[in-house]
Amino acid sequence: VVPWSLLTDVKTRVDKNRILPVFNPGQLAMGNKSQRIQGFMMPLSPGEKQNHFLVSSVPLTCAFCLPGGPESMVEVKTKIPVKYGMEAIVVEGKFAVLKDDPYGLYYRMTEAVAVK
Repeated sequence: VVPWSLLTDVKTRVDKNRILPVFNPGQLAMGNKSQRIQGFMMPLSPGEKQNHFLVSSVPLTCAFCLPGGPESMVEVKTKIPVKYGMEAIVVEGKFAVLKDDPYGLYYRMTEAVAVK
């Protein structure tokens, strides 16, 4: 499982009116490889089962509050929907390091599956 300390150790730079991430070699080396992330599900739509959600390093404290910045979240798209729960989950999939995401995200996992 990738440690959150590695993911959150991101520097930033200002480019015109945007803040962009500056990744270290360890973070860049994780891109386009299968990785495992453990964290807490933040659904992006209503429903018991989710196939597109965020995984956060810390649990949600309120439904409208973000638990941290983009360095502490990973966008996840799964092959098979995952049941929403309050406990920590582990997902594994193809990991991407995003240098200039239009939504301001730093990390994305695709083709993910929940790991028991």
